[in-house]
Amino acid sequence: MTAMTTIPAPRPHPQHRDTYRAFRPIATRWMDNDVYGHVNNVVYYSYFDTAVNGYLIDAGVLDIQAGATIGLVIETQCNYFAPLAFPQSIEAGLRVAHLGSSSVRYEIGLFAHGESTTAAAGHFVHVYVDRQSRRPVPLPQALKTALQPLCN
Repeated sequence: MTAMTTIPAPRPHPQHRDTYRAFRPIATRWMDNDVYGHVNNVVYYSYFDTAVNGYLIDAGVLDIQAGATIGLVIETQCNYFAPLAFPQSIEAGLRVAHLGSSSVRYEIGLFAHGESTTAAAGHFVHVYVDRQSRRPVPLPQALKTALQPLCN
């Protein structure tokens, strides 16, 4: 029997501020900290959601109450490089790595206010679906137009 060699994936590195296309401020909250004195890992995903959906709402392409099309998260991932903690201010950098026919891969970098590299960086993929049927639909043109400035 031959031994199988596994090649490790390249180790992720912090991202630089200039690789993101738009920024949104996020205020940390007391409840975000865990017993170790820093923001708990699960809260970072909340920050990702807040940054992306805030951008979409401000662009006028997401109606969370009555929009016919909604984005469902089907994949998510995060790498952590430096701790964040309340009461720090955070800046979330946004970019779009892939704009498909019914899906979008958002990449988000979380920066401590004023820092040049990410404390955490990750992504999530939204599949856009009809609110009622939950079946995939083509990305609305208004959404594509709003996302174009975020594309790499």
